[in-house]
Amino acid sequence: MPVKKYMRRGTSKFYFVPTIAATTMIPTRTELTAGTEFSEYIAAMDGWTVTNNEIETPDMADTYDSTIPGSDKADTSSFTFYEDEVDADLEETFAKGTTGYVVILRKGDVPANNSMDVFPVRVASLSPQYTADNEAAKFMATCSITSRPLQGAPVPTASGG
Repeated sequence: MPVKKYMRRGTSKFYFVPTIAATTMIPTRTELTAGTEFSEYIAAMDGWTVTNNEIETPDMADTYDSTIPGSDKADTSSFTFYEDEVDADLEETFAKGTTGYVVILRKGDVPANNSMDVFPVRVASLSPQYTADNEAAKFMATCSITSRPLQGAPVPTASGG
């Protein structure tokens, strides 16, 4: 079956959601829309993935160095945002110490599609980026992932869940 390829830029949606009531970390549609959708501000991003720290398990019976899965860890994650010349709303949303959830709708806002990732975060730093180059003003928000992210969850439907 052929793969229907797509580009994330212009498709994926990014939200900062202050609170999610469910212990499953799946936001309701109301919680999602009450959050801040910040896709258009993103100039660059790094991280937002989970990696496994494999454990080496070589033994004397074989010359092959085997491994087993170890602990999981989220990579250091950050966004570089375009800075608004007038408003500081996004800087306030991502102020140092702020806690909440970065919700990524990988395939866009497609209700019930299992393409939503939820990262519980605390903003570790917020730093303006200074340059003399001919480019737009930017700032960077670095986020600590505070617990195991939820990946591949269903996008909430209009009816709430």
